[in-house]
Amino acid sequence: MKLLEERIQKDGRVLMGNILKVDTFLNHQLDVELFNEMGKELKRLYSEEHITKILTIEVSGIAIAAITAQYFNVPVVFAKKHSGINMDENSFESEVFSYTKKTSYKIRVAKKLIQPEDRILIIDDFLATGSALLGLVELVENAGAKVVGAGIAIEKGFQGGREILENRGIRIESLAIIEQMAEDKINFRHKKHDINNK
Repeated sequence: MKLLEERIQKDGRVLMGNILKVDTFLNHQLDVELFNEMGKELKRLYSEEHITKILTIEVSGIAIAAITAQYFNVPVVFAKKHSGINMDENSFESEVFSYTKKTSYKIRVAKKLIQPEDRILIIDDFLATGSALLGLVELVENAGAKVVGAGIAIEKGFQGGREILENRGIRIESLAIIEQMAEDKINFRHKKHDINNK
C-alpha cells in the first residue's frame, strides 16, 4: 500500500535493535484518515471471507481494528494483557513474547466473546517474529473458531514471523512489508499481485 509506505518513509525512524518508530501516525498519535484507507484495503483483501469478528491485542492494534471493523460491520474483540478485577475469570489464555520489551506476558479473552462458529480476522500494527499473532491464533483455536487470516499494517519481513504463521496455515496480508532497514534507508518488498499499490 503505497500511501502507508510513503508515510513510513516520511515520518518513520529506525532505532537500534531493528525498532521502527512510527509514533507520529500509527501507535501513539493516530492518523485516522490513513487508518480509513488501511481499513478499506483490508476489506478489499478479505471481502470474500464472511468474517464475523475482528480480534486484536491491546493497545496499538485496537485503533486499526476498530476502524477496519466499520467496513466489515462486525465487532472488535481485543485480548487483554493485564487481568483486573473486571476481567471475566472464564477466559481463553495464551503467552506472548514482546520483541520490543524483551519479556513474556499472558493475553486473555473472555470465553463468551469468541464462539466456535466465529470466523476471525486478526489485526495488528506490526508483524516481526510472529509471537503476538501466534498467541492470538492460539486463543481462537482454543475457542474452536476459525482464523481466516491476519491483516497487518507493517511487517518487518526480515524477522521471520510470516514464515512461522504461514507454516501454521495462516493467511497473512500486510499493507507494508519492510525488506530491510537502516538508519537512513527503508526498503519495501512488493507482492506481484498487489493491485492497490497506488
